[in-house]
Amino acid sequence: MAPPIFHRVAVETRRCSLQISQRAFRGIFLASTLALLSFPLNSAAAQDAAGKLAAIKATGSQRFSSQRIATGTGLTIGQDIKKEDLQAAANRLVQLGIFSDVRYRFSTQAGTIDVEFQVADGPSIAPLFDNFPWFTDDEITQALKSTVPLYDGRVPESGTILDEVSQALEKLLETRKVSGTISHQVARLATSGENVQQFRLDGPALSIESVDFSDPLAKNDHAIQQSLSDIVGKPFSRAVLDRFLFEQVRPVYLAHGNIHVAFDPPQARFAGDPSKGLPDKVKAIIGIRPGPVFKWTGATWTGNTAFSAAELDAVVALKPGDSADGMKIELAWQRILEAYSRKGYLDAALEKAPVLDDAAARVAYRVTIKEGPQYHMGALVLTGLSLEGERRIISAWKIPDGAVFDASIADAFVNGGARAAFGDLPWGYSKVSDYLQKDPQTSKVDVLMDFQ
Repeated sequence: MAPPIFHRVAVETRRCSLQISQRAFRGIFLASTLALLSFPLNSAAAQDAAGKLAAIKATGSQRFSSQRIATGTGLTIGQDIKKEDLQAAANRLVQLGIFSDVRYRFSTQAGTIDVEFQVADGPSIAPLFDNFPWFTDDEITQALKSTVPLYDGRVPESGTILDEVSQALEKLLETRKVSGTISHQVARLATSGENVQQFRLDGPALSIESVDFSDPLAKNDHAIQQSLSDIVGKPFSRAVLDRFLFEQVRPVYLAHGNIHVAFDPPQARFAGDPSKGLPDKVKAIIGIRPGPVFKWTGATWTGNTAFSAAELDAVVALKPGDSADGMKIELAWQRILEAYSRKGYLDAALEKAPVLDDAAARVAYRVTIKEGPQYHMGALVLTGLSLEGERRIISAWKIPDGAVFDASIADAFVNGGARAAFGDLPWGYSKVSDYLQKDPQTSKVDVLMDFQ
């Protein structure tokens, strides 16, 4: 008799419906990642699926060994088993969230059952242990690997394994007499842009007593030292420190030409006398790898018709050989877009690709400009004004009908020109909300102003 084969199950994710082949194979059961399936059995098949479990095998995973997956099923060699137990084990693997597909098949012989699980690894992300300064990341990782059968240093975005990790973390904290509950959520790190699974202790708050940077620039920069008041005295959180590094520290390094600056995960060291009970303050340790100081080589432009390459170079205001000040570079891109908006190109966009020469510490940019349509003035729509107020605003408006739309003129009018247009007439409003309604087909833009 030919051995049983795996039966394909297709799952329609949007409609949550299952498409199952018409043919049924004796002794074959499958588990899907989106639904828990059970197939009707005839009495003979049901009897065949009962006996002592003799062997468990798992195939298809690049991350986990067969033995580890077998442990994750919850099945034990030698136990009395039936069809429902196999289905429950497959469902358990599905619900963990670490596999994108789970199937199984079994064979019976002389009252014993051999089962094989076929799995496909699902997507995973790194964990972020946000506020666990009592342990290093390595200590946490080793503890989790020893208590959570299918933890390998990465986790899914959802699934029951996240609860297993949370429970293991709570037990680990108990060894240091720390109590609290663990929550988890997907978060994005500002410095790297990567998604992580953030595990956080909701319990005792440990405040940051001080911050120690590994690099002299951060240690001595006045702006960075001034901004430390944003985090010193606040609860310790790696996610908060990551945001601080991105918003306050990274710009300083970019301004110095350290465009490859990288930050190590923030660490914590307990402050105070450890012999006097559990301390409630920590020193944040932040490793910084500044990388070389890059020099500006220049930019090459494509797609530009409204401005020449020389005009765009003048906006950048960096000369070959200058330090590649990252903040000035970002400001240059903004100024170029502003220049386009003054010529009516309100949809202009830049695609920037840095060309790095790491050996010589030089950087150039290839910039593709998508100018889009050139807009002209359409209608001026006013609400919230008296008839006299409308008359004065229309009289003071600076962009004639059909003229090239200059966004800077419109901005200046909203920010001050409108109020000046009233002269000695009471304003009768506290703010102006404006909206540009663009029509790419006609290249016209209507200006809507609501006086409130």
